[in-house]
Amino acid sequence: MDITTVGSERGVEESSFALEVEGESVPGLIWRPERADGPTPLVLIGHGGTTHKRVDYVLSLARRFVRHLGYSAVAIDAPGHGDRVRDPEAAAAARRALEARIAGGPGQGPRVVSEAQSAEWAERTRRGVLEWTATLDALVEGGFADERVGYWGVSMGTAIGLPYVASDRRIKAAVLGLAGLGMGGRSFEEAARSLEMPVLFVFQWDDELMSRQSGLDLFDAIGSKDKAMHIFPGGHVQTPLWERDAYESFFTRHLGT
Repeated sequence: MDITTVGSERGVEESSFALEVEGESVPGLIWRPERADGPTPLVLIGHGGTTHKRVDYVLSLARRFVRHLGYSAVAIDAPGHGDRVRDPEAAAAARRALEARIAGGPGQGPRVVSEAQSAEWAERTRRGVLEWTATLDALVEGGFADERVGYWGVSMGTAIGLPYVASDRRIKAAVLGLAGLGMGGRSFEEAARSLEMPVLFVFQWDDELMSRQSGLDLFDAIGSKDKAMHIFPGGHVQTPLWERDAYESFFTRHLGT
């Protein structure tokens, strides 16, 4: 893993890196305390659909974890996102379609997808799981991480992240949410039922992309004995900012300081 320091701001050092996974370059960012010596607790941050590794909320969360907790944080571009977009026009169209669904309000019912779209999502998830595994492998090998590793990812960050954390026993705690049972088929449900690490599940009661019942069903399916569900009024992108205090408390409880 080749890491290049991008800059430093108020005690947070930001660096970039790239990994090759199955012949494709996966770009990422790592945020660490300035002058960090050796491994720190680490949170992997999975971004949502149509965004990227340095979208505002990812950057804000990463800096909070570094400044408030002394952790490190890492984000990578998911397949077909960020610096990995191959068709900018198609990516822009997907963004507009997502925004239109959110603007349409709750109660629209599940999105109808084609067989080709389902296959594309399945492949994106498969690749995403492999890429997070390779990223953590490289960070451990490079001395940036030890056994104190957590995951944060909602919406698409859960679509990819839930199967990932189910497959990687190094993840000691996970924040998931804005997702529902059925979004990833039977394998997604099986992954949820296999979870054992503590889970904080966040959901919006008026989510335009997921039905209330699908969210409740997913939380119910999660196999972890230590799990909690935080539900807020409002739509898919309206989780209150102060919920970030709960993320910090959750990770501190399970990863230490």
